[in-house]
Amino acid sequence: MPSILKTLRVVADPNRLRILLLLRGEELSVAELQEILVMGQSTISTHLAQLKQAGLVEDRRTGKSNLYKFSPADGTPLVEILAQARAEIPQAQADRSAMRRVLRKRQDKMRSFFDSVAGRLGKDYVPGKSWKSMAEALLRLMPPMIIADLGAGEGAFALLLAQRAKKVIAVDSSAKMVEVAREQALRYGVGNLDYRLGDMEELPIDSSSVDLVFFSQSLHHALHPGRAVSEASRILVPGGRIVILDLVKHRFEEARELYADEWLGFSETELEAMLEQAGFQEIQTSIVHKEQETPQFQTLLAVASKRELKTGLR
Repeated sequence: MPSILKTLRVVADPNRLRILLLLRGEELSVAELQEILVMGQSTISTHLAQLKQAGLVEDRRTGKSNLYKFSPADGTPLVEILAQARAEIPQAQADRSAMRRVLRKRQDKMRSFFDSVAGRLGKDYVPGKSWKSMAEALLRLMPPMIIADLGAGEGAFALLLAQRAKKVIAVDSSAKMVEVAREQALRYGVGNLDYRLGDMEELPIDSSSVDLVFFSQSLHHALHPGRAVSEASRILVPGGRIVILDLVKHRFEEARELYADEWLGFSETELEAMLEQAGFQEIQTSIVHKEQETPQFQTLLAVASKRELKTGLR
């Protein structure tokens, strides 16, 4: 059992406590700890060396990396210290969210393979194979629902969704876009597409009336993205789902003028925080596409569910 005095000296540093809180739940590499804690490699390695010397962590070799884990057994004084530290360290909750994201990336090792294949789809001709045909096939698997397409533009995505949905409510703040989209729906005889003029932050949609909400490259146009996400929560039924496709945070300032972008994308942490604050759970985020041409925009996908209402017996 590690010396209690040595243990107390080592864990007196808040950053080493943050590391221990993370390693108590998962084995993590130095690189993963760097990403979670936003610290340099040498700093992380120094902390881990001190924790290992004190007998508080142990490591094992896997491939080219070492994975570190918490080593003291349950019931030791350190476990009680960590339980208290979790409540007192301000970064603890954000660290756990970042760790979940890092673990999802680790589990998704095949993504790089699919990214390389996706880059060829459309460049190498294969008769009858296209993104549209795949989208059509996936739509057939989706149960009929009431769907809201927020910031819908000219309505191309809403028209695609309407083929399967019980009803699609498409909202856009441009009167011209709404006019064009309505004409399109009329021309193609689409009767379950309701196009409405409105703002993402004040939706002309009743509360708890929608099963699924989409923001497809539209959230970065909102003046207050958090309010738009909260509005999406308001209109969703309990258990309803939200899907956000947007740009990963970038530095291409020209986008403000070229595309009327209010925000230069979002980080995964920012989207997760917005969704949590708006009452969503089961939040998943991942980067699903990267353009090859400069400025190499990346696409971020976020999916979450609105919390169910809790009922109890009286």
